[in-house]
Amino acid sequence: MKVYHGIQEFVKLENAVVTSGTFDGVHLGHQKILQRLTEVAALTGGETVVITFYPHPRSVIAQDPQEVKLLSTLEEKIELLTQNGIQHLLVIPFTREFSELTSEDFIQQVLLNTIGTKTLVIGYDHRFGRHREGSFEYLKANSQRYGFAVEEISRQDIDHVAVSSSKIRKALQEGDMLPAAHFLGRNYDISGLIVKGKQLGRTIGFPTANIQVREQTKLIPQDGVYAVKVQYKDQYLNGMLNIGNRPTVDGTYKTIEVNIFDFDKDIYGENLKVEFIQRVRAEKKFSGLDELKAQIASDKLQIKQILEQ
Repeated sequence: MKVYHGIQEFVKLENAVVTSGTFDGVHLGHQKILQRLTEVAALTGGETVVITFYPHPRSVIAQDPQEVKLLSTLEEKIELLTQNGIQHLLVIPFTREFSELTSEDFIQQVLLNTIGTKTLVIGYDHRFGRHREGSFEYLKANSQRYGFAVEEISRQDIDHVAVSSSKIRKALQEGDMLPAAHFLGRNYDISGLIVKGKQLGRTIGFPTANIQVREQTKLIPQDGVYAVKVQYKDQYLNGMLNIGNRPTVDGTYKTIEVNIFDFDKDIYGENLKVEFIQRVRAEKKFSGLDELKAQIASDKLQIKQILEQ
């Protein structure tokens, strides 16, 4: 997949089959739209183009951008769209200035002059341009003037996208990983840099890697202890992960720490990807390190059984 960061990088196509959206998480609902895009391109001899925006529009126009939490980073979104067979991805920098672009200007500047759109595939409720003034009905009525066909994704499919997104976020915020995985079509994951922590895990026999997630907008599941799969380079390993403030040792800030089973390498400064399988318990304050150590040992046994299944 070719990725273009801004319209100035895009090379106009002869037969572009285009859709537009945030595609946060690229979940099963999104994948139905992408599949249809690919089908239309195959039928018309065209090339698939996805238009998306970075940063996420809500993080620019929201009253409190810190509250905006997303299912995928831009890097993750690019990887997922690649896996779905998309040929071209145009990432448009989203600014307040861009949000004031009229629907007519968006059509002329982006869809026609930049991309060379021949078919536009959008949802029944898709709105675009300043004050969300552009609509499917407007595009359909003016498609002959613009010189491209417009295909509508059904209300049922689009509603499924909205329902899926809200259910995934709710499940993650509750630590319920099974429905999240169901709607995503895969396990939810986070990636980040391994940084040095206080190394308290080593003192009780459970060394952990501290994961620093780069994107602050990335949605982190509810605090607690999780069974996880860990991807380190080309290795897939089992592990247990804790999200929380570590109340037993009077922690003052949230950390994400993973104990990788049967693994003893210095990986500081390297990247790690973690897939969430199941939450096994909430974070809890114990009477001391001995009680904490006993609980972690019990957690490990339970998690090993979960991962073996």
